[in-house]
Amino acid sequence: MDVEELLRRDLNPQQYEAATHLDGPALVVAGAGTGKTRVIEYRVLYLVSQGVHPRSILLLTFTRRAAREMLTRASRHNPLCQQVEGGTFHSFGYAVISRYAHLLGLGRPLSFLDEADRETLLQRLAAELGFTGRKVRSPSKATLREVISASFNRGETVEEVLLKDYPHFLHWAAEIERLKEAYVRYKIEHNLLDYDDLLLYLKVLLEQEAVRKTLGERYRFLMVDEYQDTNKIQAEIVYLLGSEHHNVMAVGDDAQSIYAFRGARYQNMFDFLEVFPGAKVIKLERNYRSTQQILDLANALIEKA
Repeated sequence: MDVEELLRRDLNPQQYEAATHLDGPALVVAGAGTGKTRVIEYRVLYLVSQGVHPRSILLLTFTRRAAREMLTRASRHNPLCQQVEGGTFHSFGYAVISRYAHLLGLGRPLSFLDEADRETLLQRLAAELGFTGRKVRSPSKATLREVISASFNRGETVEEVLLKDYPHFLHWAAEIERLKEAYVRYKIEHNLLDYDDLLLYLKVLLEQEAVRKTLGERYRFLMVDEYQDTNKIQAEIVYLLGSEHHNVMAVGDDAQSIYAFRGARYQNMFDFLEVFPGAKVIKLERNYRSTQQILDLANALIEKA
């Protein structure tokens, strides 16, 4: 059975339209249970069947497991699909940063701070800045990490983050801003990266024309899953990666987001159409998990929210 016949057999008309979309930007609005995973799987297969080199396709997801699952399914129909590069924004960021570390002034080897390391370092720097030992209640090391991380991911000041999420610590804004600066300085001086740096430095590199052109020429087709869960920096990364060719497909559900605590912006779904004017919008509306009565009730609740 050829690919065209397979797709027509297994997909409904909207899924087929998304899976066979070839050139230009596209936004696929897909609620839970509408078969978006199958669409991504079959689009990878379709692109390869149309002569697109698998190594020129980049699939960005929020878990490595999700990327591996979709590419494994596609490779059952065509082993070449296993050559498609798929992973998380952070793993892709690490790969790019490792390649272009010299442009960032970073030495080798790159050292990575995990969450526990970050908290320990922030606590130590806070003590050096004289934040501890006061009678006034101070933020815990976990809270300090969360505030500074949110500031980076949302592109907001520490004060803005505190105002929204930790108003009871608003009087600490100036001190935490100083801590943030000391933390960044320490990482640079000691050649350290943390989870947030993988996105920040990736964006910095993509803002350099030579790097952007090189990656744009290598990855001619970009697909992003769970686009509603991207934060401000991740959306900017997608725009930069797709700026050379505009062959970007974003798949997401504008009624669902699970990473708000990381600065996820479901508004990125709408902004996509402004950044890529003329993008095709494809809506997957047939649900394969729930009855129509349940869907009607859920949609009514969402409209009232």
